[in-house]
Amino acid sequence: MPITVGTNREIAVQTFTIRDLRDNTGGIVREAESGRLSVVTKHGQPIFVAVPFDEALLREGVAMTLATRLFDEETISLGKAARLAGMGVAEFMDHLSRLRIPIARPRPGELEQELEAFG
Repeated sequence: MPITVGTNREIAVQTFTIRDLRDNTGGIVREAESGRLSVVTKHGQPIFVAVPFDEALLREGVAMTLATRLFDEETISLGKAARLAGMGVAEFMDHLSRLRIPIARPRPGELEQELEAFG
């Protein structure tokens, strides 16, 4: 289910309420086991993010792992991800390249439109 953050921007991560967490922990555990982030909310507002505990988290730490996942899921921009990771944009781009995570992700038809604009 998408949640709204900041300036009404929706992000598509699994959300759980405090009640869900208390009554049904299986859902958040399944999301973590699948390598997906989850957000826990209270009264409709995000209160914390559950980050899967995996090799990347151990190797890179929470900030870098969260920044990488949120960028890869197209939830935050490259610049925001770099800031979250505590890096410059070029350094974060190098990090993504090492992980083989594409930086440019044109939408279907976008490349053709840009080529037509150049004539």
